[in-house]
Amino acid sequence: MERLLITIPTAIPMVALLGPGDANILAIEAAFPSVNITVRSNEITLRGPHIDCIALEKLFGEMLVVIRSGQSLNVDAVLRSIVMIESQPSQSPAEVLSLNIVSNRGRTIRPKTANQKLYVDAIEENTITFGIGPAGTGKTYLAMAKAVAALQAKQVNRIILSRPAVEAGEKLGFLPGTLGEKIDPYLRPLFDALHDMIDADSIPRLIQSGIIEVAPLAFMRGRTLNDAFIVLDEAQNTTPEQMKMFLTRLGFGSKMVITGDITQNDLPGHQKSGLSIIRDILGGVDDIAFMDLTAEDVVRHRLIGDIVRAYDSYDSTKTAPVALRKQP
Repeated sequence: MERLLITIPTAIPMVALLGPGDANILAIEAAFPSVNITVRSNEITLRGPHIDCIALEKLFGEMLVVIRSGQSLNVDAVLRSIVMIESQPSQSPAEVLSLNIVSNRGRTIRPKTANQKLYVDAIEENTITFGIGPAGTGKTYLAMAKAVAALQAKQVNRIILSRPAVEAGEKLGFLPGTLGEKIDPYLRPLFDALHDMIDADSIPRLIQSGIIEVAPLAFMRGRTLNDAFIVLDEAQNTTPEQMKMFLTRLGFGSKMVITGDITQNDLPGHQKSGLSIIRDILGGVDDIAFMDLTAEDVVRHRLIGDIVRAYDSYDSTKTAPVALRKQP
């Protein structure tokens, strides 16, 4: 058994570390049941197995770095930090949680998991990046944050956001309104994300001036996109031909991010998704990165991660060979 004493600098309010109602420390105790954690004044005493005490010492050190950067820690951030500490190889929660991508109205957008930081780094380092994973993993949101950051830093002159207008249940032709009104629901998630990153009053002006363009994928044909940050969302709903068409729009000084979930193909007639085969085609090409995000990277309501894992489990059982399925 190990005994470790951690002294918290007096400049750090203990409530910032322990959380409101000691929520953070209670989450840590639940994650490390083998360690007895005692808090007195600004001292934290750990008693338990050596390996767990060392992990907790590192965890508290990383939490202090995050707090010093001006961020608040909640239970979700603490639990994600524990996952990073225990991963192999171990990740630094402070490096992940302190990376500022873009700020607006006092709100800063940052990665929240180690995989998300790797994804953001891949976008920074490569001309074309594919972000593949389930709903809620931040693949589109972080791509758009990087686009806004690139525009603000004058690395690009414009942002182009696109989605394939593929129906998921309703037929486009039967929706009411003009073509623009029919297409608007497909692009609405992109507008919602933009409102988190740019002042709402500025968005119409930026769109009217062409600095930000939000358009269906079909509108990309025949164009060459120079000095632009281009995001294609819901790319699982592209055909292989559409994917090739989109990728060949890349111009000088531009960057592309393509996001999607290959398990949610809405293409009619069981058509093959361009996203599902793109790794086989471009996997060995330099300056193109593929990032896989998983249920562990879901940053929406905690139940979404559970839902994604449950569906994955169901699908694996359903597609398993009959001889390998569990017999009643």
